[in-house]
Amino acid sequence: MRHDFDPGRRRALRTSAALLALSASGCALQPRSSVRAPAYPFTLGVASGDPVADGFVLWTRLAPVPLDGGGMPPLPVEVDWEVAEDEAFRSIRMAGRALAEPAWGHSVHVEVEGLAADRWYWYRFRWGGAQSPVGRARTAPVLGAALTRLRFGYASCQHYEQGYFSAYRHLVADAPDLILHLGDYIYETSWGEPVRRHEAGEPYTLAEYRNRYARYKLDRDLQAAHAACPWLLCWDDHEVDNDYAGAHSQDHDPAERFLARRAAAYQAYWEHMPLRRYARPKGADMLLYQRSGFGDLVGFHVLDTRQYRDDQACATADKGGGQVVTACAELADPARSMLGPQQERWLLQGLAYSKARWNILAQGLLMAPLDQTPGTEVGAWTDGWDGYPAARERILRRLAEARTPNPVVIGGDIHSYWATELSPEPGAAPVATELVGTSISSAGVPYESFAALLPENPHVKFFDSRARGYVLCELSPQRLEAAFRAVDDVRDPASGAHTLARFAVEAGRAAIQTA
Repeated sequence: MRHDFDPGRRRALRTSAALLALSASGCALQPRSSVRAPAYPFTLGVASGDPVADGFVLWTRLAPVPLDGGGMPPLPVEVDWEVAEDEAFRSIRMAGRALAEPAWGHSVHVEVEGLAADRWYWYRFRWGGAQSPVGRARTAPVLGAALTRLRFGYASCQHYEQGYFSAYRHLVADAPDLILHLGDYIYETSWGEPVRRHEAGEPYTLAEYRNRYARYKLDRDLQAAHAACPWLLCWDDHEVDNDYAGAHSQDHDPAERFLARRAAAYQAYWEHMPLRRYARPKGADMLLYQRSGFGDLVGFHVLDTRQYRDDQACATADKGGGQVVTACAELADPARSMLGPQQERWLLQGLAYSKARWNILAQGLLMAPLDQTPGTEVGAWTDGWDGYPAARERILRRLAEARTPNPVVIGGDIHSYWATELSPEPGAAPVATELVGTSISSAGVPYESFAALLPENPHVKFFDSRARGYVLCELSPQRLEAAFRAVDDVRDPASGAHTLARFAVEAGRAAIQTA
């Protein structure tokens, strides 16, 4: 135990330094005693994220007029926060004040430290005479400590217009310890037959992305899921623009213009998520990938498959983004990367030295190869891992060479459920299993067309694109059990839910079993 650790003193020093910086910059802090909220400021709810053994991140954003920039005065304000050992807040474990600055949308990110490991806490915020909803967060077990179970869910692809977020209501009822969101938290464009409206056009500026996030976060089921337990997060493309790849937009925008848009989108993402200070973006750059461990049971390797990737192969002057190609020599280039050199080295090193019983690669895509052209030709979708086959092979070979314990890949993006077995090359023994979840609300890929591809893809053990929902996992040292949970009707906000399929992975076996 570290007896020199004093979280209160560390927090006071950080706050003092922030106040001094504000004073030096000429930006006066609005006195707390004189502040009254113009309207209820906690309209977007609360959230927690990135749990570690002694704490987690707490989030909220002051937004009394959420769909019109937030409605806050252009001054930094102090927000009170509390963490308690009970829901009634009779036993306050920690409390403090955090700055909500106009430059960051009056968002609040509190990194709580010094709590007991592996237990639930409750938290809330106060400002302007108003109190936030109460959220619940759990600290992780100490790294290496014996852990016999972890229940987690994961979700992705929640188009506001194409359905309701009732899947989250059922996920909350399943009482997970952790939720992972695997990308497409918002959508920048509209299509299909809407059940509700964005009520604004495609976002390009920071103000427009802030309003889009506010539109989504006003959803009560999404707010309840954030308040129920900590989240881990990665993004995909629609948080910025469909099928973007690094500095390349789908529409071949000039790089300078697109990176300005990416900077706005990244900042709005950080302002609305329970992320640590190191993730706060610097212009168009934002460090999102991370490793998160829970005792000796599992290590989550959370990946960023958008920011650092090479452009899609065989793009043309009139067609950027993803497409199915059958003859594209560029795909074979071993230098092409999905993760970028630095992140790929970080991942390969982590897979080689992991001591966790299970290793879960959390990212936004289907990793398994998927031949999308009937017959002898192989059709590859260039926006997915099939567009970066050498990078995929390097990861799968490292899993085999390092004998990484029990690797499982989880993903989203493709708006359908998949259970696959992953091999470094066709015909080789599987080295990992993959469980991909469907979308929360976004329309699925054509079922009949994709089902017809399965005979040419024997490593695919299950596919279904007809339902919206999430995946719920129960993890123990011996076994991972996954339930593909589906809502009955995504166009009904009160929809029920059912389990579409159940699968299991036994420790020591890279194979999918029906549970």
